[in-house]
Amino acid sequence: MEYASIEREIHVDAPPEVVFEVVSQPEHIRDWWYADTDVRPVPGSTGELVWADGDNPRANAVPMSVVAVEPPRLFSFRWTHGAGETAADGNSMLVTFELVPSGAGTLLRLTETGFRERGWEIAALEKQYQEHVVGWDTFVPRIAAVAERLAASR
Repeated sequence: MEYASIEREIHVDAPPEVVFEVVSQPEHIRDWWYADTDVRPVPGSTGELVWADGDNPRANAVPMSVVAVEPPRLFSFRWTHGAGETAADGNSMLVTFELVPSGAGTLLRLTETGFRERGWEIAALEKQYQEHVVGWDTFVPRIAAVAERLAASR
């Protein structure tokens, strides 16, 4: 296996504007990723994704930096770099959401790259890659569900 990228594609029964809002706005990221963030969808915006666990509200805090924002068609960010580091190729993963109008809905394409560039030993590379595969297999359908609920409520 190459461990170069993870790619997922799903049709969402919601317009691109709604899907963009769901993947880029902190209040909606919380709904599908169960992470709190104060990062705004503005290129260069930085902050953290924070997951709680039991009594620990900051059990897992991961740096995040917004790379590209082109509403309603593209949202891209880097994450998993070390605290205090500037996100760059080689020290972080790059996640890109591409949103393509499809009938009355949206074709959402997710791509995550940067695994091989991290310089990990093969066992660590395989572990990180598999964890992210499982994660996106869980969270991409949740993005669709949140966007569809949001669209239906409007």
